[in-house]
Amino acid sequence: MDRGDFLVSLTAGGLAGVSVDLILFPLDTVKTRLQSPQGFKKAGGFRGIYAGVPSTAVGSFPNAAAFFVTYEYTKAMFRTGASPYLSPITHMLAASLGEIVACLIRVPSEVVKQRAQVSPSASTLRILSNTVCEEGILGLYRGYKSTVLREDLWSWKQGHVVESWQSAVCGAFAGGFAAAVTTPLDVAKTRIMLAKTGSRNASGNVLSALHGVWRSQGISGLFAGIIPRISAISLGGFIFLGMYDKIRSLLS
Repeated sequence: MDRGDFLVSLTAGGLAGVSVDLILFPLDTVKTRLQSPQGFKKAGGFRGIYAGVPSTAVGSFPNAAAFFVTYEYTKAMFRTGASPYLSPITHMLAASLGEIVACLIRVPSEVVKQRAQVSPSASTLRILSNTVCEEGILGLYRGYKSTVLREDLWSWKQGHVVESWQSAVCGAFAGGFAAAVTTPLDVAKTRIMLAKTGSRNASGNVLSALHGVWRSQGISGLFAGIIPRISAISLGGFIFLGMYDKIRSLLS
């Protein structure tokens, strides 16, 4: 990837990510509160629907930019001399590596955001400082494994060139389907990030978190927040991939 492609991917990915995250933030808040252990009403209901948005605003651009720069760089690296039949594998590998890198930025932002979403009376800065004081820097990476696993399972990409609107529609359908399938992992991630220090879920064990939800709430608990999650990711896929593709075509 040359310097020009690098800057194009950085700008397109960052702008697309910021747009999606800020536009769909209320749906994400509703989803988080539905998945929280205290329940929707006690977590804030529809009150303070933009609680935690500063964390998202700060982390969104570098997170999205990191994903797409890694994604495009990996594709370019494996494309040289590769068989066209390996193209889907190349795209999937590039997406997986992109998620692993992006989650280094996304997870701290997500931890602070989710804790703010279920505590709308507390400021984002206060939640950040409390997390670091009580748990150290590693506390900001609680849920990293579950987040990477969740993201890698639905971040498969298309293996051919399409128009902007086609990319957007494919992103919406693929994202919506994957959102439904991976909702239990998202619930586990939320429980891990919101767990009190020293509790079983605070250890970050995904299977333990899933088992705890299953035992206390059954199948409905594992799929808590599925409607706002599907809605947000379907709309997000449409906006994100369509905008990214369009900005890249304008800048290239």
